[in-house]
Amino acid sequence: MSAPGIIVAAHKSGAGKTTVTLALLAALRRRGRQVHPVKAGPDYIDPVFHARATGHGSINLDSWAMPPGLLDALMSEASATADIVVVEGVMGLFDGIAGSPGRSGTTADLAARFGLPVILVIDVTSQAQSAAALLRGFAAHDPAVQIAGVILNRVASERHARLVSRAVEGLRIPILGMLPRDKTVTLPERHLGLVQADEHDELEAKFEALAGLAEAHLDLDAILALARRPLLQGEHVSGRLPPPGMRVAMAQDAAFTFLYPHLVQGWREQGATLVPFSPLADEGPDADCDACWLPGGYPELHAGQLAAATGFKTKLAEFAQTRPVHGECGGYMVLGQGLVDGDGTRHAMTGLLSHTTSFADRGLHLGYREAQLLEPCVLGDAGERVRGHEFHYARVIEDGDDSPLAELADGEGNALGPTGARRSQVTGTFFHAIAGA
Repeated sequence: MSAPGIIVAAHKSGAGKTTVTLALLAALRRRGRQVHPVKAGPDYIDPVFHARATGHGSINLDSWAMPPGLLDALMSEASATADIVVVEGVMGLFDGIAGSPGRSGTTADLAARFGLPVILVIDVTSQAQSAAALLRGFAAHDPAVQIAGVILNRVASERHARLVSRAVEGLRIPILGMLPRDKTVTLPERHLGLVQADEHDELEAKFEALAGLAEAHLDLDAILALARRPLLQGEHVSGRLPPPGMRVAMAQDAAFTFLYPHLVQGWREQGATLVPFSPLADEGPDADCDACWLPGGYPELHAGQLAAATGFKTKLAEFAQTRPVHGECGGYMVLGQGLVDGDGTRHAMTGLLSHTTSFADRGLHLGYREAQLLEPCVLGDAGERVRGHEFHYARVIEDGDDSPLAELADGEGNALGPTGARRSQVTGTFFHAIAGA
């Protein structure tokens, strides 16, 4: 029988839903609950915090990138081994793209599909009674989405709390907690989001503080009582990406960290074994592997060390002579001729592809992407479509002369032109793959 679930959403980005979610996860774990966390939308960093807070792996659910059957399968797997499923939303509750109904990439899509109650986090900074008007609008916006309760975040004082709560009481939407402004429980950020979980020296102490915050200021019993079992429609499962090989060498260290848990899970279910290695430790792919994958991450922060990793470069080049090597985003940058870091210093990369990237003159590239593959590769056969996203600040400053990997379109179907590169069995792109279209 599937476990009940709830969704923690917000009226906007930056309202504090990640902090509230982590506080709730840590508090439920302290109570002895088996919590399976889920992150809505394309995000690598939050799920790692989820996993550290609960001791249970987190997955992503994305209504635009994932076919409905895959959403159902992943939710079913998440709810089968837990006491409760807690979904952290993405951006504002209704924020997404102009997609087909149910496939706009919004948190609301997931709430409507699975029939899960939404707890809305509202940042009440610089407002009081107006928070009630905001909540009223969210509650009435979509009849298929149930706002089951509200958490008021960043409350300044007892008087502030009284003003807001009295205005909200008339809506008959329960206030499940009021969190004070508390900078001691915030998490530091970097250009792609939060600083990663493994870089925090005192993360467990932070979770203890968050659990204490939740116990002091949230009605945990009321939150648990709201949870409902997800509605699963049992559609045919499609969209699972094939493993790049049956024994996959996986770069894994502080420079290569962005790999979706559902991909790893799916590859293993299809019989693949992942063999980690660390380029920063000057390690190369295991010679017994039949494919190599370089995930995204922060190679620009370690460019000098990667440039000096001659053992890694030599072993990767030898591997690529006979077996496929693929790089996503940061991995794509490392497969090129050079990488210019934020200080403007150019570092020699592996040279398995001919482009050069730069982080010095950076610009944000962000959005859903659909790629149509031009030739067979580890992502699928020629002509197949793969959905995913781009999220990077680096850009290509020297195109090189490799063949493009795919034709790219944005989430609304607008053509963006060719993307990525291919040279023999080496492929790479800024595009992160999530699922087959």
